[in-house]
Amino acid sequence: MVLTFTEAGIYCPAADAHIDPWRPVDRALITHGHSDHARWGHKRYLATEAAAPVIRHRLGDITLQTIRYGESLRMGDATISYHPAGHVPGSAQIRVEVGGEVWVVSGDYKTTPDGLSEPFEPLRCHAFISECTFGLPIFRWPDEATLAREINAWWLEARAKGQSAILGVYALGKAQRVLRLLDPAIGPILTHGAVEATTEVLRAQGIALPPTIPVTQSLDLKAHRGAMVLAPPAALGSSWMRKFGPVSTGFASGWMQLRGVRRRRAADRGFVVSDHADWAGLNAAIAETGAERIFVTHGYTTQFAQWLRSQGHDAGIVETEFGGETLDDPTPAEGVE
Repeated sequence: MVLTFTEAGIYCPAADAHIDPWRPVDRALITHGHSDHARWGHKRYLATEAAAPVIRHRLGDITLQTIRYGESLRMGDATISYHPAGHVPGSAQIRVEVGGEVWVVSGDYKTTPDGLSEPFEPLRCHAFISECTFGLPIFRWPDEATLAREINAWWLEARAKGQSAILGVYALGKAQRVLRLLDPAIGPILTHGAVEATTEVLRAQGIALPPTIPVTQSLDLKAHRGAMVLAPPAALGSSWMRKFGPVSTGFASGWMQLRGVRRRRAADRGFVVSDHADWAGLNAAIAETGAERIFVTHGYTTQFAQWLRSQGHDAGIVETEFGGETLDDPTPAEGVE
């Protein structure tokens, strides 16, 4: 097999390298900067040029080599290349070729353009390792224009009531995607420190984003009443949120497609926003690979693998320690998704 599945993570014997390993290894090929995929403790890292600044911001002084999209790198007896995954800026699928056989590890991916991340690139391969965080037919995402209308209308409604609108978003990817959907003419946009820090890293890479005001102890929040506030999900309901006075709370996640989850979050509004592929996206991506074998990981693995088999695919399940898009955010400074 080109890739094997070990206690440390997905492993390529021909390259002597792991892909997004969850135990410390000598050489780690990293798909993107979310902390369930880019972990501290590896001896050497390889990531895209666009993902590197966030990875360095989160992991500190590491030995990190960068690679351009589409560039081929010979590693032992394997040829490695990185290709856009459409998940967050700099995210990649990793293509591994050994002896003419091609395997692709999707990492996390989204097939519809969002105006922020590099658009997903379908790859032909013999075997495809696909996430299936939202691998049920109920999950279908609205387009960006619809999301913009819904979020800005909620913000206007909150301002009319003298409230600030506090929206729970992950610090990397989703926060900046939502930021591009907001209408700055409505009012000021404030950011939690975790969101602001990651946003500044992406701005420094040349990604155009509307101006934001970081929430600091010295900021006069009364003077900014009616603002949109972007914060990690864990900040909702915390003492940090209570200092804003009257607020309307919202949560942005693919899980908002499920009514029961909306009630569980106890937010005033839920917006269906995800940086993962929906049902249609998963099926389209897999079909475009032409892969003979499919391995599914993190999400509705049992149900999605059964569906793929019913469609004639040779599908199996791989257990990993990737988090996918979670309902709870235990590490708001990281903004895991």
